[in-house]
Amino acid sequence: MMGPAHSLSGAAAWLGVGAAAAALDRPMPWPVLLVGALICAGAALAPDLDHKSATISRAFGPVSRTLCEIVDKLSYAVYKATRSAQDPRRSGGHRTLTHTWLWAVLIGGGAAAAAVTGGRWAVLAILFVHLVLAVEGLLWRAARMSSDILVWLLGATSAWLLADVLDQPGNGANWLFTGPGQEYLWLGLPIVLGALVHDIGDALTVSGCPILWPLPIGRKRWYPLGPPKGMRFRAGSWVELKVLTPVFMILGGIGGAAALNLI
Repeated sequence: MMGPAHSLSGAAAWLGVGAAAAALDRPMPWPVLLVGALICAGAALAPDLDHKSATISRAFGPVSRTLCEIVDKLSYAVYKATRSAQDPRRSGGHRTLTHTWLWAVLIGGGAAAAAVTGGRWAVLAILFVHLVLAVEGLLWRAARMSSDILVWLLGATSAWLLADVLDQPGNGANWLFTGPGQEYLWLGLPIVLGALVHDIGDALTVSGCPILWPLPIGRKRWYPLGPPKGMRFRAGSWVELKVLTPVFMILGGIGGAAALNLI
């Protein structure tokens, strides 16, 4: 799928988690619902860090472009080292390592550990990166018409303000994980969810997605999971734009209203 649909699906997924949490009597404070949805929307773009033409490669200028080249080469090296005889030969690393459940867990776990051990500046960095990506995904037309510096300033300002809100008692710094020193441990959850939602979205397209790597399926190590061929679509097609995008918006609205006990 394309960036806007990925981001919308990520935000909708977290709002759905908020609805489930409310139903289980573990409601999210509204700042957690808002920040989590934005982080998940941004994280839903992150698996494309292996593609030089993806939204994330442009989001942070030369830094993200260079990082995309490194991740692409790393992903390709891992693919070549682990592919089975039945896996096809490739010329690049797109839709390999970064499109797996293992990558999602590692990235989310790393972010959670950084948030807990790195203090406020680590939390701000996590928020900044994902808020910039959320703007690039959810407001992609406006982001492309604006300068990168304006988007970065919006991300930095929003990160600072939202961190201040979360730090207030009862606003969610210690949501779900309430032990001493576990503030912001939950930040890893929307990152994991966003990456997995991205992978599921890509699995619906014609190429499928090797979400379960390194678990073998049949004779393939990098099996491209997906629905039957006749149910798949091309990225950017009318199915994505006219069907899935409105569905994500509707589901997100319902999930957010349920999470806030409005319905």
